[in-house]
Amino acid sequence: MSEADVLIIGAGLAGICCARTLHRHGVSVRVLEAADGIGGRVRSDRQEGFILDRGFQVLLTAYPEALQQLDYEALGLRAFFSGAIIRHHGRFLRFSDPAREPGALLNNLFLPIGSLADKYRLWKLRYDVSHESIEEIFEAPETTTMQILRQRGFSSRMIETLFKPLLGGILLDAKLTASSRMFEFAFKMLTEGDAALPQEGIGAIPAQLARELPEGAVELNTRVRSAGRQEVVLESGEALRAQAVVVATDGPEAARLLGLAHAINSRSVSALYFAAKEPPLEEPMLVLNGGSRGPVSNLCVPNLIQPSYAPVGDWLVAATVLGWPTSDDKLLINTVRAQLRRWYGLVAHEWRLLRLYRIQHAHPVIYPLDWQREARLETGLYCCGDHRATPSFQGAMESGRLAAEALLEGLGIEVQADPAPAVNSTYRRSPSAAPAEIEEDDD
Repeated sequence: MSEADVLIIGAGLAGICCARTLHRHGVSVRVLEAADGIGGRVRSDRQEGFILDRGFQVLLTAYPEALQQLDYEALGLRAFFSGAIIRHHGRFLRFSDPAREPGALLNNLFLPIGSLADKYRLWKLRYDVSHESIEEIFEAPETTTMQILRQRGFSSRMIETLFKPLLGGILLDAKLTASSRMFEFAFKMLTEGDAALPQEGIGAIPAQLARELPEGAVELNTRVRSAGRQEVVLESGEALRAQAVVVATDGPEAARLLGLAHAINSRSVSALYFAAKEPPLEEPMLVLNGGSRGPVSNLCVPNLIQPSYAPVGDWLVAATVLGWPTSDDKLLINTVRAQLRRWYGLVAHEWRLLRLYRIQHAHPVIYPLDWQREARLETGLYCCGDHRATPSFQGAMESGRLAAEALLEGLGIEVQADPAPAVNSTYRRSPSAAPAEIEEDDD
């Protein structure tokens, strides 16, 4: 028998947020986590003084749930500079947000990234999503991201050069098959807030959320065989019972635990981290692959944004590869190195590989998008996670909280408003250097 009122399987963002809400209402929880640490896919490792996030991830500071649940000041957030550096036909082109950087409009107009009409349509998209509520976006007619971009009149060049690498990094969807609703939501978050990194790495986010839980509430290295109504069976064969069970794992694991007949698909990603003696960039911006050969979708230097990500005098280079282009690690590493040499010259060959991460279930594939699915599966059994909401930090945290609220209602406990959130209007933006365009050989 469990000594807790509720058993929660999974200590990722959804599970921790669910546990935290229940604990605030006096409901005891026992969180069972198969891994050796909390966070699920949102974790960081330390190696030789570097902070390595398990897959390149950022917090979009405009997420409503993050604003409510996180203390940005305590996380020590620092933000990327708005915009991106786009690798296009052998050049690095600096494309920034004119709403945030005075003078950028004229520079953007003459960059070979789409036509003048495309740039007007981009401004119109920014205006439209900023004047729509999140509810209006998620209730709008749904199609794919590619189709909505076509409907808005964007040219193939603009889509290939800007949207594919940008959204590939956010939605892990290079083919732009994700929901148009998710695209417009993500674009709204980018226009209203920043992409930021915590001082102690992305894993600081679940760590902060879990700090409120009582000691011993989370049990690590505890794998679950199956889950059902008010009962969990561990791999050891031990059966645990409680008033309710919440499955808060990723989609494929939830399908296994619940014995679902239908598969919950997901997108994969790889992240390669290199140590360099000199930074390949001067600004705290993301570099997008705007059409050059090679598997790298985007690249950044995290300690240009957060100095804590690397020891003093060293530089961390993070390269992201979407999907699973090859199962041969050596081949993937060599192909990435070849691309980076074309981008930055022979110096890239001297970068020392720190680690390669392969994340098989990085993002759930959800289409059509059901952004607020019912958490209650049956009496005493609930399910939450970004695969039941939106594939994002927002979706995971919100889904966990809503599952807890549904469970509390089932127990006849009145849901109390969360304590007032921390004031999250201020955090440090990384300084920007002057705009620059670097001429290089064609890719």
